[in-house]
Amino acid sequence: MTEQNSMHAPLIIDVAGTALNAADRRRLADPLVGGVIHFARNWQDRGQMSALNAEIKALRPDILVCVDHEGGRVQRFRSDGFTLLPSMRTLGELWMRDPMRATQAAVACGHVLAAELRACGVDFSFTPVLDLDYGESSVIGDRSFHRDPRVVALLARSLAHGLLQAGMANCGKHFPGHGFVRADSHVATPVDRRSLKAILADDAKPYDWLGGTLAAVMPAHVIYPKVDARPAGFSPKWLKQILRDRLGFDGAVFSDDLSMEAARSIQGELLSYTDAALAALDAGCDLALLCNQSIGESTVLDEVLDGFAAARRNGGWKPEAVREARRRALLPRGDALAWDDLMRSPAYRQAAATLSGL
Repeated sequence: MTEQNSMHAPLIIDVAGTALNAADRRRLADPLVGGVIHFARNWQDRGQMSALNAEIKALRPDILVCVDHEGGRVQRFRSDGFTLLPSMRTLGELWMRDPMRATQAAVACGHVLAAELRACGVDFSFTPVLDLDYGESSVIGDRSFHRDPRVVALLARSLAHGLLQAGMANCGKHFPGHGFVRADSHVATPVDRRSLKAILADDAKPYDWLGGTLAAVMPAHVIYPKVDARPAGFSPKWLKQILRDRLGFDGAVFSDDLSMEAARSIQGELLSYTDAALAALDAGCDLALLCNQSIGESTVLDEVLDGFAAARRNGGWKPEAVREARRRALLPRGDALAWDDLMRSPAYRQAAATLSGL
């Protein structure tokens, strides 16, 4: 086994545009990079996205190609045949009228979402959102299925089943819950002052109930001061003691985007990008996301790659085989259907028809 194949590849980065440039290719070749996350700026049409991902996979066949593609207002690809997926709140509202039809629609949503992405070479989407809808959080809002954690868990399980039908894994977010706080963690550090008992009894229940279903989890950039002074994504107490030990989760843990300034502020100290990524891994994350740093003249990604290499040399960071195994477990299962074949697939056509009536 080569060093590249055996080394833990903990960094998820982005690329600048609709095709790879020289800097993108150099970074993707680095064995520290385990994944790519796409944004709307990387999308032109299906042919272009397929070609971009084929070029990425030619450089690194084992890399995980990701996107935030949930449905509703968080859907990166919205043209050239892609189905406009409903918000998760739409499924929750349907549950209140017809629970069985809502379950069926959630499966269909997951199937269509995953099958269309995989037809364009995307391996993985950061979905489903497990946050509860308290009506307070603008950043979560209609991304949440429901206020009731039981409804959230059942619809999320159904959506994950649909993803799996098309060979895609899943990611529950944002552990242990982002829905209670009003602040947007993209621009501030939200604080949830409830007790651990209250959070585990409500917001975190879907993670408990879905322990055998979730392939990955993304923690919230939220501080829960009655549990830990650090945000959940930098907290060994949340990630190791509670998520791993108490709830028994054994899948992959992603950091949320470490490019957000609020995400790199820990107990009053603003960390460098490298130190933030290392801190997230040390706390219990397996993979660290650094988004929107490939654009323009930014040198952040190169600094982080150099910083990790230096940390590895001086013993400040040690690759772990178990973490690499968790990353590889997120790669898709089975062959993806080409777009034209997908449009003729009976399972896809049935799922799309189920969604068309929502």
